[in-house]
Amino acid sequence: MITKPDRNSVRKRRHARVRKNLYGTAERPRLNVYRSNKNVYAQLIDDINGATLVSASTMDKEFSNKNTGNVEAAKQVGELIAKRAQDKGYKTVVFDRGGYLYHGRVKAIADAAREAGLEF
Repeated sequence: MITKPDRNSVRKRRHARVRKNLYGTAERPRLNVYRSNKNVYAQLIDDINGATLVSASTMDKEFSNKNTGNVEAAKQVGELIAKRAQDKGYKTVVFDRGGYLYHGRVKAIADAAREAGLEF
């Protein structure tokens, strides 16, 4: 019996396909997005050195919204990652949607980060 692949394995294949041509440097890091059912995470990654430069999520202490799995929470994470990135001196990034569709929470993070001053 042939089983249908689950949604996450399809997303991981899609992410691997995109990541072949997408990488971050120290001057222009990669803005990676991960979403779970309850939380949203974003981080700036330098792929050359294999280091996370800045991160933000709905689990941070500074996060004020008690609802962590919705679009409003994702907007706050986008603003927070942009603020932290600019504090560290990063202005331009490469957006990595993590194999997710550019819709909903992923789009909210990207739009909020752009409005807060990141360029991508």
